[in-house]
Amino acid sequence: MTIRLGYGTNGLTDLRLDDALELLADLGYDGVGLTLDHMHLDPLAPDLAARTRHVAAALDRSGLGVTIETGARYVLDPRRKHGPSLLDADPEARAVRTRLLLRAVDVAADLGAHAVHCFSGITPPGTSPETAWERLTDALAPVLDAAAGTGVPLAIEPEPGHLLATLSDFHRLRVLSGDPEPLGLTLDIGHCQCLEPAEPADCVRAAAPWLRHVQIEDMRRGVHEHLPFGDGEIDFPPVLEALDALGDTGYHGLTVVELPRHSHAGPELARTSVEFLRSRIPSMSSKGATPCR
Repeated sequence: MTIRLGYGTNGLTDLRLDDALELLADLGYDGVGLTLDHMHLDPLAPDLAARTRHVAAALDRSGLGVTIETGARYVLDPRRKHGPSLLDADPEARAVRTRLLLRAVDVAADLGAHAVHCFSGITPPGTSPETAWERLTDALAPVLDAAAGTGVPLAIEPEPGHLLATLSDFHRLRVLSGDPEPLGLTLDIGHCQCLEPAEPADCVRAAAPWLRHVQIEDMRRGVHEHLPFGDGEIDFPPVLEALDALGDTGYHGLTVVELPRHSHAGPELARTSVEFLRSRIPSMSSKGATPCR
């Protein structure tokens, strides 16, 4: 089986991180999408190196792989969701976000993560597209240099409403940045359903050469709302068939369930999500639903 299933800690924020990792291992997940936030490996609190070593030991005990995610809502600014961004007018504000990503690259290297996830941010009012793209490429340049030095790729996510919202936007960034080797793609299957012109399975195949991380959940067309499996409109068997074939293209990263607004039901949704996905993965359903690890 080539799909390695994970679950995002941003959907388990009511659990201590050690408890969340133990839960996911017991459920048979292969890994975890670890969001750096105040409740789970706070990137700004003291003794980050020691706390990272603790997490590394917990991951080793549980046998879980890891992707580092940087989409915490208020980790940098308690009053502004996802602020500051890489597109802020204030250069120092942009630098704050860049420093967070640099720290994330270091944490990822220490944990043996297969990628660091990020996104562009929303274009500030009154900012031209040309200026926004220039800010994004400039702010990411030192992060890409750090990623090259550690061997951990940066996987930027097309996010509805952001400057970089679609797969075509990713390719624009790739060209503007000079197509650096460490720059990869996070593909969110729900976002494909939400706004991409192609079907989600076709998006997987189109993204394959640049894919470094995958997020998955259900979603409806035109509505950016992460939903439990079965509550949206996605036809999952073709998507999972496309994901199952990614090993042939060299992708061996995680496919992480992304339900950040459902932490109140996180443990139960982690269970039902892995059961839903296993039952529909072609290489698994033909052999029986056994754990992936």
